[in-house]
Amino acid sequence: MKRIFFVEDDLSLINGLSFAIKKQGYETDIARTYLEAEKMWINGKYDLVILDVSLPDGSGYDLCKNIRQTSKVPIIFLTAADEETDIIMGLDIGGDDYITKPFKLAVFLSRINALLRRSDNFNRADAELDSNGIKVQLLKGEVYKDNELLDVTASEYKLLCLFMQNPDIVLSPEQILSKLWDCDEKYIDSNTLTVYIRRLRTKIEDNPSQPKKIVTVRRMGYKWNTVD
Repeated sequence: MKRIFFVEDDLSLINGLSFAIKKQGYETDIARTYLEAEKMWINGKYDLVILDVSLPDGSGYDLCKNIRQTSKVPIIFLTAADEETDIIMGLDIGGDDYITKPFKLAVFLSRINALLRRSDNFNRADAELDSNGIKVQLLKGEVYKDNELLDVTASEYKLLCLFMQNPDIVLSPEQILSKLWDCDEKYIDSNTLTVYIRRLRTKIEDNPSQPKKIVTVRRMGYKWNTVD
C-alpha cells in the first residue's frame, strides 16, 4: 500500500483530506509542525509528500529542500499564495506540483493519483523514457520516434530528457536553464533556449508549427504534454 506523508497544521483540513486520501486506498502519516515532520521523515519511507508552505515553526519550502537532499519522492505543495513567483520558487526547489487553496477535492485527489502513477512508471523503467511515441534509451543515449532512431545533439538530448522526466509539469525558462547548463558550460540565455526548443520540435513533433508534445504555457514556460 502506498504511504503518503501529509504535513499540514490546519486540523480541519487534515481531517477532511486524510479521510479522502485513505478512501483512495493510501496510508497517511501526518505532521503538524516542521520539527515533527523532520523527525518523521527520518524514520519513515514514503511514496509521496504533501507539504503546506506555511508551518507554525518553519517553511514547507525549507522542508522540501531537506527532503530533496536524500530523496526524489514526489512532492505537492499546498498554499494560499497563488502568485507566479511563489509557484516558480516551489517548483525550482524540487516540488512536483503546486495546489492553491481553496481547491476542489476531486482535483486534489486526481493530482495525487497522477503523481503516483508517473512515479511508478519511472521507477519501473529507470533506463528508458517512453511517452507520446518518443522513446529515450538512457543507457545508450539514443532517441527514437515511432521506433525510428533520431539524430539529436547533446543539448537537444538533455532538453528532451528533462521534459520527459517531468510530464505535464510547467517548467519555467529559468528552471530549464539552471538544470541543463551550469556555470562550467557556456552561457545560454532564454532566446537561445527558444531556438533549442524549436529545433527539438522539428525532430519529435508531427507538425512542429502546432506542437502537441512540447507545448508553450503562456507567460510561464513549457511542458511535456502527455497525449497518449
